[in-house]
Amino acid sequence: MLDLRPVGYVIGLLVAVLGTAMLLPMLIDLAEGREHWPVFFQSSLITVLAGGLISLACANGVKEGLTIQQTFLLTTGVWVALPLFGALPFVLGETDARFVDAFFEAMSGLTTTGSTVLAGLQDLPKGLLLWRGILQWLGGIGIIVVAMVFLPELRVGGMQIFKSESFDTMGKILPRAGQIASQISSIYLALTMACALSYLALGMNAFDATVHALTTISTGGFANYDESFGAFSGNKEYAAAFFMVVASLPFVRYVQMINGHASPLWRDSQVRAFIATLLVLVVAMTFVLSRVSPDQWGQSFREALFNVTSIMTGTGYASANYMTWGSLLISMFFFIGLIGGCAGSTTCSIKIFRYQLLFASIKMQLRKIRSPNGVFLVRYERRAVGDDVLSSVISFFMFFTVTLGLLAVALSLTGLDFITSLSGAATALSNVGPGLGPEIGPAGNFAGLNDTAKWLLTAGMLLGRLELLAVYAILTVKFWRN
Repeated sequence: MLDLRPVGYVIGLLVAVLGTAMLLPMLIDLAEGREHWPVFFQSSLITVLAGGLISLACANGVKEGLTIQQTFLLTTGVWVALPLFGALPFVLGETDARFVDAFFEAMSGLTTTGSTVLAGLQDLPKGLLLWRGILQWLGGIGIIVVAMVFLPELRVGGMQIFKSESFDTMGKILPRAGQIASQISSIYLALTMACALSYLALGMNAFDATVHALTTISTGGFANYDESFGAFSGNKEYAAAFFMVVASLPFVRYVQMINGHASPLWRDSQVRAFIATLLVLVVAMTFVLSRVSPDQWGQSFREALFNVTSIMTGTGYASANYMTWGSLLISMFFFIGLIGGCAGSTTCSIKIFRYQLLFASIKMQLRKIRSPNGVFLVRYERRAVGDDVLSSVISFFMFFTVTLGLLAVALSLTGLDFITSLSGAATALSNVGPGLGPEIGPAGNFAGLNDTAKWLLTAGMLLGRLELLAVYAILTVKFWRN
């Protein structure tokens, strides 16, 4: 029989940590002199007690390692439990949100999607704005650990190709995850502080610099203003683009750098492919924009650089309403959001390495057609790629495409128009943030959607953040039998 106590123990501890983090926005509201601080005190008390009791109840079942079933359940269970408690400040707070809206906002935060149902952000208590930033920051570092430790072990979506770099953890997942997380945490914190200091130096106030640093390094995209990053301009956009790119690179390479080995970062094929793809898209979009405004090359380049980087990395900031840029660029933004960054980073979506493996597989098949008796191997990073990896990658593409279609159809059945349904499904599964159209585009938000659509999109965020297959696996009958 499946023992759920080790899973409950870890989830309880993480819920308690989340409750402790609620004390930070409480202190901000106290310092601001608003009467909103009891909301975070109550939320923190409920969350810490619940998490602590769950851990105590499951403590007698803790073992050194986790079975494969327990690992699947833990990976999914964490991203369900944390948004449940992370939604409390929105339900009890000044937003007085309904549970569906609060859970949507919390799930969007922890999955670093960046879609929001809140309006009038600049008028909300600073504690709530900071809490949104904290949710995304915690979600960002959480997904790095998941991508480096759990998903390679679960053989999800081709992630097993990185197992040798993420260390051998099966049978000792929790201790090894702690070691990896401790190395990454210092890098993650240092990048966040550097980003905040950059924003401060460029003219942001301390609070805006802090919150936007949290949501930039996590590639989350929550902002303190309804106009997103459009509230800022100029050099701040360049700084944001730089740190979004930095957060999109594999964090395991940063670990190697601080240990004196910088060359693996520059030799990493997915890093080179990511940078090259980004540059090509920025140049192409700059060229198209400059044709519309030939005397504004500088502005065209800045807006193209910022918005392409934001959507490709899944951050979801917007510095301009690109829905007014014409149908060609709008279509480009749809497909740019399906690219993503590097594996082992805070980014989301399909990710560069899967496209590399897919194209390499197609190239191999074409060579086989030309030379039927030849022996050809797909190689990645100068290593032969096994059939299990290729099968996993192709399965991921298939599941992503089918899920995208089904989710878009389900959204359309709730009464949404075609553009809203398709782009909403894509932005949820890719964890990008804004969709397309006047309602959920860069100038809108998700508040006007019906409740069914919000629940569907919330499920899409969860599926996308955990690479689909990690969630689908626990929905099969065979998983529970074995």
